[in-house]
Order: sequence, then structure tokens, then C-alpha cells
Amino acid sequence: MMSANAALNERYKAVLPAFLSAMYDEPISIDRGEGSWVWDLDGNKYMDWFGGVLTTMIGHSHPDVVAAVQQQAAKVMHTSTLYLSEPMIELAEEIAGLSGIPDARVFFTTSGSEANDMAIMLATAYRKSNEVLAMRNSYHGRSFTAQAITSHRSWSNTAVSGLSVSFVQGPYQLRSPHPDLDDEGYTQACVSDLVQVIDMMTAGDVACLIAEPIQGVGGFATPPDGFFGAMHKVLDEHDILFVSDEVQTGWGRTGDHFWGYQAHGIVPDMLTFAKGVGNGITLAGIVARSDIMNVLPHLSFSTFGGNPLSAAAGLATIKHVRDADLQANAFDRGAQIQARLGPVAERTSWIAELRGRGLMYALETVHPDSIEPDVKRSKELLERTKDKGLLIGKGGLYGNVLRLTPMLTITKAELDDGLDKLIAAIDEID
Repeated sequence: MMSANAALNERYKAVLPAFLSAMYDEPISIDRGEGSWVWDLDGNKYMDWFGGVLTTMIGHSHPDVVAAVQQQAAKVMHTSTLYLSEPMIELAEEIAGLSGIPDARVFFTTSGSEANDMAIMLATAYRKSNEVLAMRNSYHGRSFTAQAITSHRSWSNTAVSGLSVSFVQGPYQLRSPHPDLDDEGYTQACVSDLVQVIDMMTAGDVACLIAEPIQGVGGFATPPDGFFGAMHKVLDEHDILFVSDEVQTGWGRTGDHFWGYQAHGIVPDMLTFAKGVGNGITLAGIVARSDIMNVLPHLSFSTFGGNPLSAAAGLATIKHVRDADLQANAFDRGAQIQARLGPVAERTSWIAELRGRGLMYALETVHPDSIEPDVKRSKELLERTKDKGLLIGKGGLYGNVLRLTPMLTITKAELDDGLDKLIAAIDEID
């Protein structure tokens, strides 16, 4: 008899487009969840270290978020920005204050792709230029504009664009021309590349540079602290705006800071957010200085952006992150990951490196004693961890990076449990 998961997979393949693909050789459903745990339709229990791609940030079915959504749903679920919405305005006030951007304005969207799309529209309108800089190995979304600023072959579906985009060397040092430089040397090499790109590949009137403080889909490539601060000095010389794509790094996940950009001693002109802020409810947006946000000459709005239901979820999520000091938990649990996985990565010839910070870590698999990507081993590790009851993510330019992103609420004991499973799977493959 066909399992419930298998039957659902047949329906998935029959009605959804071919460019969608479920994870695992035998895909699983997510029927329900509680905290760091989920159950599939066949009753199997898993520890969830991917959270719907870093989206269920403070645990499945968090009681504060559930209560906020239920209470709001009983009142009104949708109004749009054409009416005054107290939850939306309160959430905007909260995010503006947390952003660090002076005289901030907040515009809500439904996804990170849409938020990044809006950021590029604002930057090009403000600077009256279609020239944009982005990072190599970047990913900014699936919309037409977001695809134009994505430099990641496995996630790029079109090169057609009205933008003139130039890509500069980013934080992925392992596969850069400078893999052996120290932090300061690598930063300076990337700054030199930025200068050369501006001088050689642009008309000298660039609208913005958009960058992820830690590259998400790119496999958690993590730059040295101060990296973007050094680049920002060059941007300032040319009046180029800086957009920090905080879709995956926001809300304290890195542990060291609330936003990823704060590791670099700068304040961006704009930042975009999405993923975890609604703890699973559709919620995203952009924060910008008022002079940039107010540049659009005509009425514009997002039908579902900042709707009362999403705003209620966002307010409850942010409140819990701050009240429970989940940023500190991310820092402590990140140290736990480093302490336990660091030696494992060092002794395993087919793991090129362990990288990341906080609750945002990755393992890159390679053929032993080289940096040649080993997709087979990454796939095997993904399957073996699932068989042991642990769900992790996958990414990287070649699909050879395993992404570890537990909930910000994960306990020390839960993390040790998951690490036991992961290390056992690595040792079996080794």
C-alpha cells in the first residue's frame, strides 16, 4: 500500500509545475509542527533545522503567534493600505525603530523577492540611473528584477533585464581568486575589485549596490567583519546607495547582531526583510530613508503587504524575539555548533569548511583534499540525516552545501540531539 507521503507526492507532481521539486528521494509532508519538531502524514517525527527556509523562526505553532493570528482573524483579516490599519502602523513603527536607519519609512510586501524588487525601483528612481551593482554568488529572489541581480547559475532563469548590472567579488572566498588571503587581505582585494568594476564596467552613475550580509542560497558565504564597511567607503565616493538584503540574516539570527549589516560598522540606505518576521505568515518589506522612499511620484501600494493578519503575526514574533532575548540564544547555540562541528569538519577530508555564525551555519562537501564540489556526498548526507529524524537544508552554487538553521528558540539539549544525529550521519559516510 502506498504511504500517505508517496500518494501526496504523486498529486504534487501531477498538478504543480516541473520547475518545482520536493526534497529527498522519498519526499515527506509536513502535517503539523510544535516548537523545533514536525510530523509528517505517516506519523514520522523530525527535528526541523530548516524551518521552511529560515521562515518558522521561533518554532512551529508558537502560542503567542497563534493567539495573535486567531484574535486578529476574528476581527478583520484584510483591509489594504488604502485604509488605516493599527496593526500595520504599529509594526511599521517597531521595525523602523529597530532598523537603525534614520528617519525611516517602511513599506510592506508579501515576499523578499518583491521587497528587493521595490528596493531596486527606489534606488534607480532616486539616482536616475539603471546601473546596479550586486555580488557574485548572490540570490535576491525569483521576480523579474530580482533575477537580474542574482548571480547564481542554479537559481537564474533569465538574463533579460532593463537594468545594467555588474557583479563584484563577494564573500565567497573559498572559490574566489583569493582563497588563501587573511581577512584584511581578502577585504582589500574585494574593495579593489569593486573600484575596478565601477571604473571599467559602468558609466560612472551607479544607483546602488545590493548585498546579503551572509549569502543565503549561496551557501552561507560569510565575509570578514568590516567587509561591507570597507566597500561602503568606495560607494560613498560615488554617491552609490547601499541596500542590505536581510531576508535571511535579520531578527537576531546571526547572534552577534540584530541585523547582519551591523557587523560592518555602517548603516545601509535601505534594508529588505522577509522570512522569519511573520514566523510562517506571509510578511516582508523594505525600510528606507524617507527621502529615498518618498521619491516615487505616484500612488503605489501592495494589496496584501502589511495586512492586519500578517502584521499581528509580525508583532507577536518580534515581541517574543526581544522579550526572550533570542539573539543571545542564537549566539550561545552558534558557539555550541562551532565547538562540536568544527573538529568534525577539520577531520573530514570531504568537508571543505564549516562557515557561518549564530544559528546560520553550513557545511560544504567536496572531493577529498580538494575544492571540487561533491554533490553526491551532500545528497547522501541530506538523506541520512532525514532517516535519523533531522531535516536540514541544501544550497550552494553547485548544490553541495548543507545549511543548518535551527529555530531561534532551540534549546541546548535539542541542539545536542540534532548534532548527534548529524555527526553520526557524517561518520557513516566517512
